[in-house]
Amino acid sequence: MDFIPVNEPLLDGNEKKYLCECIDTGWISSEGPFVKEFEQKMSATVDRAYGIAVSNGTAALEVAVQASGIGEGDEVIMPAFTIISCAMAVTKVGAVPVLIDSDLHTWNMCVDEIEAKITPRTKAIMIVHLYGLPVEVDRVLALAKKYSLKVIEDAAEMHGQTYKGKPCGSFGDISTFSFYPNKHITTGEGGMLVTDDDELAQRCRLLRNLCFRKDVRYVHDEISDNYRFTNLQAAVGLAQLERLEEFVERKRAMGRYYTEKLRNIQGLMLPIEKMEYADNIYWVYGIVLDSEIQADNITMQKLLAKEGIGSRTFFWCMHEQPIYQKQGLFLNEAYPNAEYLARKGFYIPSGLALTEKQMDKVVTGLLKVMNSIR
Repeated sequence: MDFIPVNEPLLDGNEKKYLCECIDTGWISSEGPFVKEFEQKMSATVDRAYGIAVSNGTAALEVAVQASGIGEGDEVIMPAFTIISCAMAVTKVGAVPVLIDSDLHTWNMCVDEIEAKITPRTKAIMIVHLYGLPVEVDRVLALAKKYSLKVIEDAAEMHGQTYKGKPCGSFGDISTFSFYPNKHITTGEGGMLVTDDDELAQRCRLLRNLCFRKDVRYVHDEISDNYRFTNLQAAVGLAQLERLEEFVERKRAMGRYYTEKLRNIQGLMLPIEKMEYADNIYWVYGIVLDSEIQADNITMQKLLAKEGIGSRTFFWCMHEQPIYQKQGLFLNEAYPNAEYLARKGFYIPSGLALTEKQMDKVVTGLLKVMNSIR
């Protein structure tokens, strides 16, 4: 059996049909009709009034921060354990990320620690749902209301997930999605902002498109980047969105299968199947090594590769990013749970195109590796 990649998307629906329509009609740019249709259908899926498609998930975060009026010297509370895009969107506007440690079981930020980090300079809380389970949203929204803070919800990994029955992406002032190939819905690259605020939506559209003035196109009162999203991307996204419920169930079936096969392997912390507020959506199937296992996730990645199995380490902590250390950020800060997850966490193949035969090979290979390192 060939090498099993950590992710392989499933593209056997209407993707080719819609892409051919783009080519046949000549609508391949950001002006094409599929863009608006994808924005409308995606935002409706998460009970939002407006959707603004952009070039990728990082762009969505950057636009969300700028549109929210966050700027020089402001503070944004966010998890220490996440992808750098979240912190980068904050530091790019001169604001300061204020970090929160992780819960070792859900892998999301510890909501209990947020209130102590709020200061007069705090402008927003960034919720980042990680790997399969959502953050305890109600408690964050209550804090935001108490202190008059904005909430930016990063739902990049949460396509089809809910919190207490409400869609992830429907919370706070503005939410963002990514459509990278490892997401439940992919457009190759791509992202989207969703909101219920008309003025905020208009602001996002302006920032998405170089801040062209409406009255005179090539005159600019402020500077922004080109974050536009193409009709070709939207065509793929629409085909993917048609199958979202199927994809969610497929992912959950994979999660159940892996858990059943791996639950008796000593030394592994498997993802939580469900919380009182949500069932795991298994964006990826993450695993954390127990403390008695001497190996780290990089070692696991190398050993699994020798067995023909792709894997990927968890995110690296923001306070340990070399670029931020060079800039003097997060000096002498420590987040032990986040640091543990960053060193001991990894995920195994769990893309939508994965077969049961491939999953069996993954299980066999992982068992062999674990026996070799004990």
